[in-house]
Formats: sequence, C-alpha cells, structure tokens
Amino acid sequence: MSLHVLVVDDERPALDELAFLLGRDPRVGEVTTADSAAQALRVLKEKTVDAVFTDIRMPGLSGVELAAVLSRFREPIPVVFVTAHAQHAVDAFELNAVDYVLKPVRPARLGEAVRRVVDERSAAAAPPVDDSIAVELGGVTRFVSLREILFVEAQGDYARLHSADGSSHLLRVPLTALEEDWREAGFVRIHRSLLVALAHVEEVHLDSGRCSVVVAGHELFASRRHTRELRDLLVRRTGTQGAARA
Repeated sequence: MSLHVLVVDDERPALDELAFLLGRDPRVGEVTTADSAAQALRVLKEKTVDAVFTDIRMPGLSGVELAAVLSRFREPIPVVFVTAHAQHAVDAFELNAVDYVLKPVRPARLGEAVRRVVDERSAAAAPPVDDSIAVELGGVTRFVSLREILFVEAQGDYARLHSADGSSHLLRVPLTALEEDWREAGFVRIHRSLLVALAHVEEVHLDSGRCSVVVAGHELFASRRHTRELRDLLVRRTGTQGAARA
C-alpha cells in the first residue's frame, strides 16, 4: 500500500521535518504539505489523500477543529495528531484519531503511526470479522454476538466473557488466542488477564502515568506494561459511545 499523506503544521521547521521523515517511510508514496488547517482544506478540494498528519495548536482553525471537519466527510480521512501537547489526547480520543504522536517526533514512533494508518485502511477494505461466538451452558449451545461482549477475563487456560446483559460465559479458549482473533473487532489487551472491547469504554482515567477504563460500571485497570499502548489505542477509531474523561 502506497500512501498519499497530507502534513499540516504552521511552523515550517516542524513541517519540513515531519514531511522528510514520512517521505523516508517505504509505505508512503507521496507527501503534500500545508501550513494551516485552512490551506489543508483547500488542498483536499483538489487532491485525495489517505491520511492527515496534523499539529494541534495553530492560528485560526486548530488541528482538533480540522479533524472534526474531516470526520464529517462522506469518507472520513484518518487523522494522526502530531503535537507537543499531551493534554489534547482526550479530544483525539473523541474524534477517533488513528494515533497521537508527541513531539519531538521519533522515527520509530512515527513509523508505528504509519502502520496504524495502513491497518485502518486495510480493516476498512477487509471482510467483516465473524460477529458471533458459540458458548455452552447446561448442554445448550448459544451464539453470543461480539457486540454484546464488554470484556474478557482470563481464568487459567480458559476465558470468561462478560456480556452487556450481565451474564458471563466460560470459553475453552486461552485469552491470547482471543486477543489475536478479535483484534479487528476492537478488543485490546490491557492486562495479562483482561481484554476490553473499546466500543464499550465509557470513561478513561489517567492518574500518575497509570490508566484505567470504565466499562458498564466496571473499572478495569491496565498494567504498567500495557498502559502506553492502551493510551495510544484509545485515540484511534473506537466507535466509543458516551463521554470520555481524563
């Protein structure tokens, strides 16, 4: 996949550096630049791009406001925020940004953002994930929709599914297998014993570098190992309903 990306930043050195780094990525075929959100919108009238990498604090229309406009396009354009200000992460989360990269930009971290853009586009083009899973209860097999599952808890070599109706089901499958199989359905590992459906996250709590999420009234804590990944994932497209707060 050869991406055409649009880079937006009002500071020329930062704009040039980001364009240079993206241009070195073999997955990026073309880089277009704009020094304001207004200019970016003019570019988008003339060109089709696969992703927008934008600063947040800019004169006039901010990067957050630009992303809000892009989210209303008939075919929303994936947005990656590249900023020196970490406090806008919740805004990015609410706008379903693909990623949130902090300045100064490290090439490896930027490469991860490009990977997520590629994954986003691939997921949009891929056939849907199987929407249900068979569970057994009292000799009866029931099919539970993945959309009903809030989170999954490891129990030894098994996994316990917690559903929106308050029921739970024990599945004879290890959590690691579900993590792999359900990644495209929006499930993310936040702890060695927990998988969470991002679509059901109601609140995000950040405290002293630790992260927890609230799902249907359950506060679930991320391990330190998974906190950064979770924080990054929460600013991607999640389809989350309800309010997010830090």
